[in-house]
Amino acid sequence: MRTRTTAAAAALTTTAAVLLLSACGGGSDSGDNDKIAGVDTGASASASPSPSASADGIDRPAIKLPSDVKNVFEGGATGDPVKDAVLADNERMINSIDEAVTVDAKDHPALKFYNKGNALISAASYIQSFYDSGTTWTGETRYYNREVTLKGATAATMTYCSDETKSYSKDRKTKKITMSPGDADDYVAYSARMQKNAQGVWQTVNVTSERGAKKCQP
Repeated sequence: MRTRTTAAAAALTTTAAVLLLSACGGGSDSGDNDKIAGVDTGASASASPSPSASADGIDRPAIKLPSDVKNVFEGGATGDPVKDAVLADNERMINSIDEAVTVDAKDHPALKFYNKGNALISAASYIQSFYDSGTTWTGETRYYNREVTLKGATAATMTYCSDETKSYSKDRKTKKITMSPGDADDYVAYSARMQKNAQGVWQTVNVTSERGAKKCQP
C-alpha cells in the first residue's frame, strides 16, 4: 500500500494549505527534497486518463501523471448528463491531487481548479505528507462503487471506494519501491460533497474517508 495518510486523516490546518499551495507555485524555504515543486521523481509524465478537457467547452488545466502511475475509474456513463459531469470532475479532482504528489512542476493549477474550501485544505496536508516523508507512489489505484446523489442544480454528494493493493510507496531520492502484500487497510471509503461553480465545474468542497472500510472490502 502507499505509505501515507488518507485525506481525512491529514491535519486540516490553514497554515499547511498555504505552505503547500505556495510550494506548488514556486517552492518553499526548506531543502530541495522537501519542496512540492522541484523534486526529481525520475518518471516521465504522460497524459492521465482524465475525461476530455474540452468536450464541455470549459477551459480546463491539463493533468498529467507519470507513466508509472495509473488511476482506474470503474463505472461508465449513467445516462444522466448531470451525474456524468459530477463523475468526470471527481476523476479530475483525484488525478489533480495525484499529479501534485507525483509530478514535479512549478505549478499545479488543476489542484485549485477542482478542490475548494475544506477539500483544498485537506488535499494540501495530504500532499505535503508525501514530501515530508520523502516518498511518492507508483502502480495502480482502482476506484469503484461510485455513486452520485444530486442535491439540486448546483450541489451533489459522491460516495466511492478505492483499492490500493496495487499501488506502492516509492522513495523520492533512491526510487526504491516498497512492495507489500495487500490488507484490509488498502481499501478506502470516501464521501465527497461537490458544488458546481459559475464556470460549470463541479468542485469538491469537502471529503471524508475511512481506511479499511468494510463496505469496500472484496
